[in-house]
Amino acid sequence: RRSRFQCGKRIFTAETQRHRENKSQNRRAQRWQRARRTAVFSMDADQSIVLFDGVCNLCHGFVQFILPRDRAGRFRFASLQSDSARRLLKGDAPVETVVLIEEGKTFVKSTAALRIARRLRFPWPAVYAFIVVPRGLRDIIYDWVARHRYRWFGKRDACMLPTPHWRGRFLE
Repeated sequence: RRSRFQCGKRIFTAETQRHRENKSQNRRAQRWQRARRTAVFSMDADQSIVLFDGVCNLCHGFVQFILPRDRAGRFRFASLQSDSARRLLKGDAPVETVVLIEEGKTFVKSTAALRIARRLRFPWPAVYAFIVVPRGLRDIIYDWVARHRYRWFGKRDACMLPTPHWRGRFLE
């Protein structure tokens, strides 16, 4: 037998009440998850996120190249294999490319690399001049290097671990 109570003109059963409570709990859980995601990725408006292949030596070298040349700390980093990258890319993590998330926009391949170079110390912003080369042509060269990167530069068994000095610049 169902228990009933009346509220105004509506009659509610205990089952309806449980449904409302579950719905309320789900909303609270969703708000908490949103707040947690925001807290994990809260950054200044001037900061950008660089996602890279954590097992690739070329990508590791690229991150090691960026770190000392970005004294203002504009870039934060995460491996494409990490949970942070999966959340940021909503599950679609392309392992063959570098990804730059800047001002809510996502850039990949050569465009990402050139936009990163633009924000480093002199003389590297001059490399951004290659942005005038059509993206298709730039990406053909990028894809060719990406296809051979493991053969030329090697592969790691595990994702890179940042040194204590740089650890604050990494999301995970």
